[in-house]
Amino acid sequence: MHVVVIGAGIIGLSTALCIHERYHSVLPSLDVKIYADRFTPLTNTDVAAGLWQPYLSEPSHPQEAHWNQQTFDYLLSHIHSPNAANMGLTLISGYNLFHGAVPDPFWKDTVLGFRRLTPRELDMFPDYRLTERGVKFFQRKVESFEEVVRGGADVIINCTGVWAGALQPDPLLQPGRGQIIKVDAPWMKNFIITHDPGRGIYQSPYIIPGIQTVTLGGIFQLGNWSEVNNIEDHNTIWEGCCRLEPTLKEANIVAEWTGFRPVRSQVRLEREQLSFGSSVTEVIHNYGHGGYGLTIHWGCALEAAKLFQKVLEERKLLKIPPPHL
Repeated sequence: MHVVVIGAGIIGLSTALCIHERYHSVLPSLDVKIYADRFTPLTNTDVAAGLWQPYLSEPSHPQEAHWNQQTFDYLLSHIHSPNAANMGLTLISGYNLFHGAVPDPFWKDTVLGFRRLTPRELDMFPDYRLTERGVKFFQRKVESFEEVVRGGADVIINCTGVWAGALQPDPLLQPGRGQIIKVDAPWMKNFIITHDPGRGIYQSPYIIPGIQTVTLGGIFQLGNWSEVNNIEDHNTIWEGCCRLEPTLKEANIVAEWTGFRPVRSQVRLEREQLSFGSSVTEVIHNYGHGGYGLTIHWGCALEAAKLFQKVLEERKLLKIPPPHL
């Protein structure tokens, strides 16, 4: 069984890992390859701040909340493991700031220690494993599904993110351009995310500490395909974040990145059969995760693995049940 995953961001890699973990012991013929024209550190995943937090509004697809929960549980289960540092995992606390009262988010019982800020706190703001398993990586740009089928793939996993429309037209998919600044500010211990419902999501300053650097952002431009860092966007981010946290004026800028959130009304996670000549190939689509790919990736990988299992069952290739993930 030859499986090709197209895309090497967090969605593609987690999906490949999940499928391999679940089925390699019960399907000896399983051969997984990953095709991508960009690998880390040049993927959109590398641009992301890397914070687990869903959107504040209820997802349009109810199952997305379940996938978010599965991903949080998966990441939390590794927080004290020897692999936590290599996975980039750490627990941090932080603040979501609004100009007015809002309902509690749907994920308040998922995270640890959710609560509303006290008046005193408000006064602070006056204003890894795939290569070892035999999965092979190929740096190549895939121009069509047919090209992959001609290469011998039995199943294609489409994790191409914002570029999925190049392989199959999808009028619901759009780029949500973002620009971020990475700074050296080790004194920042809490994330700060501001919200302005009138301007829309990601259109107000946010500060998210990582293990090595702090990410500053606040840009969301729907339909903008420019990968060039923009000086006006830089100034918007810098000035907004320094107003929020004046000590950042002393921080050294380490890097600046531009990337595209794969914006879609809901995640596309489904099977499709495509015919090329006399052959019929299974395609499992897993893209359209917007700005919350890290937040939902493992839940979606588990769902993609379930869809892959259905393919195996229909082809009578599964002799014994796969191990539980």
